[in-house]
Amino acid sequence: MKYKKSRDATGLGSNGDGGWQKGGGDVPPSIQLDIMEHRGAAATTGLGTGGTAGSASFFEPWRERTPGSSGSGRGSSGGGGDGREPPEKRLTLFALRLAVLEKAASGLGKLDFVWATVVLLGGFASTLSITDFWCVTVILVGEGARVFGRSHELEWQQHATQTSTAGGALRSSSRFFRHIVHALVDPAAAAAGGRRNDDDDARARAALFQRQIVAFMRRRAWHAPDVSLLPYTGWVFVSRKIGRLLNWMQVLSALACVVLSVMRLWKQDFGGRDSRNMRPALLLFYTLALVEASLFLFEKAYWTWKVSVCKLLHQVSAECELGPYGLVSLKRFFYDAYSRCIAGSIFDGIKMDLVTFAEDLILSDFLDEQIIGVRILQQFANSERSASDTLRKVGTTPRSIDRLVEMLNWKRTEEDEVRLCAAEIVSKLASKRQNALRVSGIPGAIESVTSLLYTATSPPVSGTHPQLPGAPAEHGASPPAASRGYDHLQFNLLGLLILKRLARDHDNCGKIGNARGLLAKVINFTQASRALLQNPHVTDSQVRAMKRALKVVKMLVSTTGSTGKALRESVAENVFTVSNLRGILRYGQQHRELQKLATDVLTGLAMHDSGKEAIVATGGVVKLLLSIFFNVQDTELGREAGEALAMLALESEAGCAAILRQTDVLDQLVSALQDGDARRRLNAARVLRNLCAYSGQQQRERLRVVTKALPAVLNATKVDKDRILEVSVGLSTEICQFIDGEQFAAELRGAGVADERAYVELLASILKQYRYPDIRVPRMRRFVVQQVIWLMTSSGGGGDHSGGYVQLLREVGMKRLLESIADTTSELECYHVFSGSVGISKHRESFSAIVDSALELIAGSGDGARAED
Repeated sequence: MKYKKSRDATGLGSNGDGGWQKGGGDVPPSIQLDIMEHRGAAATTGLGTGGTAGSASFFEPWRERTPGSSGSGRGSSGGGGDGREPPEKRLTLFALRLAVLEKAASGLGKLDFVWATVVLLGGFASTLSITDFWCVTVILVGEGARVFGRSHELEWQQHATQTSTAGGALRSSSRFFRHIVHALVDPAAAAAGGRRNDDDDARARAALFQRQIVAFMRRRAWHAPDVSLLPYTGWVFVSRKIGRLLNWMQVLSALACVVLSVMRLWKQDFGGRDSRNMRPALLLFYTLALVEASLFLFEKAYWTWKVSVCKLLHQVSAECELGPYGLVSLKRFFYDAYSRCIAGSIFDGIKMDLVTFAEDLILSDFLDEQIIGVRILQQFANSERSASDTLRKVGTTPRSIDRLVEMLNWKRTEEDEVRLCAAEIVSKLASKRQNALRVSGIPGAIESVTSLLYTATSPPVSGTHPQLPGAPAEHGASPPAASRGYDHLQFNLLGLLILKRLARDHDNCGKIGNARGLLAKVINFTQASRALLQNPHVTDSQVRAMKRALKVVKMLVSTTGSTGKALRESVAENVFTVSNLRGILRYGQQHRELQKLATDVLTGLAMHDSGKEAIVATGGVVKLLLSIFFNVQDTELGREAGEALAMLALESEAGCAAILRQTDVLDQLVSALQDGDARRRLNAARVLRNLCAYSGQQQRERLRVVTKALPAVLNATKVDKDRILEVSVGLSTEICQFIDGEQFAAELRGAGVADERAYVELLASILKQYRYPDIRVPRMRRFVVQQVIWLMTSSGGGGDHSGGYVQLLREVGMKRLLESIADTTSELECYHVFSGSVGISKHRESFSAIVDSALELIAGSGDGARAED
């Protein structure tokens, strides 16, 4: 009787970096593609003596979850979680109001300009007094210069595209009004010459960031604020200085208009030879000039009040959680919104939001803009309040995902920060299933993630082992010039995190396995020296890199179907895989989670014949697994080791021989059958059953010692349920091959079973309870029917002959039960183990054939051959 087991891709679950868990089976089955969710959900079910007694294991299949079930796309699709509007709306509203004032002032200025040129200077030029003539001329020139001479290239476009000058222009254009407001608010401070505000540190950080991103500018392009407009003028006609000069000229022009208009409106001594129409014309002109200049000055005062006194930018930066560099990003965003309101409709700016703004910036060709964009997206993706909306919006914008994935390949020194932020954003995107599918669907995306992994050495050559992060370099070896001073660990951690999240999907596992050189890189991260594992001061980052690599490998070897088979073979073919895992099991006592993950990887590898061969051929692995399994102090890790041993012995004579090679292993396994931990008993029974079923003939005599376990197994058949009951019936059938009917009858009495009839009734009750195939115990009915066949074919059964059992079976209605089973057999009962809903390694004889054999025996004289599996 042989069976093989496999683990579903959904048979693995993760609670983040905190470890992987197993749990009970009485939970809604998870969807096949979501590798992590299945095990995480199962972890909530406990194990009791009479309970389900097992985890989401390779031994049971798992159905796909309906679309409405909970899955990895758990994030809220709504807004910021607390119902508040995005803080940047306050900036766009501020830009709208400024634009209203600006456009109103400009409109009045144009009207005043037309009125003066057409009516006053055109109609009354010869009759105006010398005072009015020069006042009108000065006002007209000032307004014309301000309204028509406004340079978008040197003012608005400069603010909108050059971050480094945004803060300076804002301060220079409103410094005069800020001093006035500060004097009114705090006269003492103004009299003392002013003191540094509380935001000096923030300004210093912002200024540092401004200088940083200017340094990041591509050297093949001009930095606009530093461009000299005229030849041979040096710094005098630099665009940055001219922009500030024009700002001051606008303010001074407005002040001159106010002063002249007020003076003339106050005196109203409009003389001339014909003042009949001149007086109202001049009154209208001076009034329009006064209103227009006042609106402009009010705009500047309002600007200064909101930005410098109310600190609107600081408030929005704090609410957006943009960190110390938020001011630079928000100034850039504000000027873009203001520029749109000025250049087009006043409502164009309020349509902007920071996420869209950041997406536009990362698509720029300039590094200073790219770094601002990725910083905003990184902060928003890490913010609990805005992460859901941000990831949804970025995830539904193909060009943004394409650019972020492209950034993972950037390796120039000045692009490190952009690359790191992009990697963190991609890792957040990959945490959502739909976004993960979009990321992996980009051509070359897996290769881009691979570029984040760096193992500090060139690929291994014959006879050498690749050096890993944190491991000391060999004597005389020096890192490549390009790698000196480069912190690869951050990129390694993010690369492994992205792979781990992408590997939740079945198709992505195939892409990861097919990516050139990626599998070898990931396996390299699972290697660690004894000094590193036993060092109490080892950094958390080094351990986390190994942990994430183990999780990736675990998910790959647990993938379903033909993809999983190919991945398990590829992982097993790597000559460093099992030896790396052995090192973790041997020296990782201070890192139990690493040992648990290593054991899970061994379990997955043991599903493939090449994996079994690699494990058996690597010295000490089986011995370590047995030592961990028999260590009663660490029950959780022991459960994982027991499942790995059961898988190793499954349909593998070499695996069974490797286990039996250890001294007293059978006595310890028999003793474990009486352990108080249900999972420990379950795995011990699985290992013993596989040893009895698949060991070679040379081991048969030694295996007779397992007959000592028959009383405990029969007792478990009597009192336990579900998984332990299933494996106990299967183990009792295998043990019975070493005894005859009379010995079995004696063992029944030793186990507390009253007589043969009571045992037969027990088997019948099990079949009545499982009239239909059960996904939790798919081999239950097969094992019971095989035990029934042994009873009918055993010599000396029923006291004198096997015919006694046949009669007892007929009396308890076994024939009717077998006929019912024959009508309900399914493919579920024809496989040893499962990978999701995919059966792995079919039994040699179908279940329907076994049931037919049992019906023939119970209907005949009781003679017949034992059905073999």
